[in-house]
Amino acid sequence: MITTERIKIYPANRQQMEDTIASTNDAELKKAYTEMLEGCLEHSEQWDWYAMWIIENEDGIQIGDLCFKGLEDGKNPEIGYGINDEFQGRGYATEATKLALKWAFSHDGVMAVEAEADPDNIASQKVLTKCGFKATGTMGEEGPRYIVFKGQD
Repeated sequence: MITTERIKIYPANRQQMEDTIASTNDAELKKAYTEMLEGCLEHSEQWDWYAMWIIENEDGIQIGDLCFKGLEDGKNPEIGYGINDEFQGRGYATEATKLALKWAFSHDGVMAVEAEADPDNIASQKVLTKCGFKATGTMGEEGPRYIVFKGQD
């Protein structure tokens, strides 16, 4: 668990992930959470790199989540995040992403982290910029790709 005065982030356990999958009505999110759990089970020794990370506010309310999309040799980990609508616009995504980057860069061999942002999601692009990410000039499945290098975050 990693904390600031306002939030804490931590990797979900199997039950928390299964509960999230069962309670999610959005088909795209359900698919993403299912893929995360499958990655956790296939790479249990690297659970935290595949798990959904829960983001809670100071009141212990889950306000969103984030994830890394695995840790593969020769590839930079990729981060994704989301804050529940009613908690957006308060800096939580930036704060959580900075904590997650600090955690990722504490691991030997992790020299950069990548991300993608929907081209229409200006708020997410601003979060990435505030966290030190720079656009790579390439497009991914979800939109423009970004990268931040260790020491730039």
